[in-house]
Amino acid sequence: MMWQPTLPWWELVARGVIVYALLLLLIRLSGRRTVGQFTPFDLLVVMLLSESVSNALNGGDESITAGLISAATLISLNLLVAAASARIAKVQTMLQGEPVLIGKDGRIFPQTLKKLHVPEADVQQALREADCDIDRMHCAFLEADGRISILKKPAD
Repeated sequence: MMWQPTLPWWELVARGVIVYALLLLLIRLSGRRTVGQFTPFDLLVVMLLSESVSNALNGGDESITAGLISAATLISLNLLVAAASARIAKVQTMLQGEPVLIGKDGRIFPQTLKKLHVPEADVQQALREADCDIDRMHCAFLEADGRISILKKPAD
């Protein structure tokens, strides 16, 4: 039936909460670059993730009502997480992370880049975008959103 769900509404909500929480955890564990800057491969993963969890969300229920309940649950969770992140610093740090120092005083830290899965070419690109030679770099940070920010040494 088009409007009559085959599952109880609370099961659809529970499924949405579980899938949202687990995907949030998996994406958080996958690293900041996944969230910050999508490559074609990242986009493919996101598209496949959505397809792979669709049955987990709706339990095979294809009614319009079930779809709307699932969508409302996901949007509500997203608003709740955003509000909690904006108001509680520990939640923001836990969900979004903190900036990581990846270079200082003209030196890039290769071990840190390797651990964070950041190619050195991305740091070089950030230096060019900041119009900064490596010798003039005071600090380089991998920001929580995946961007690389460069702080220049003060002009002499």
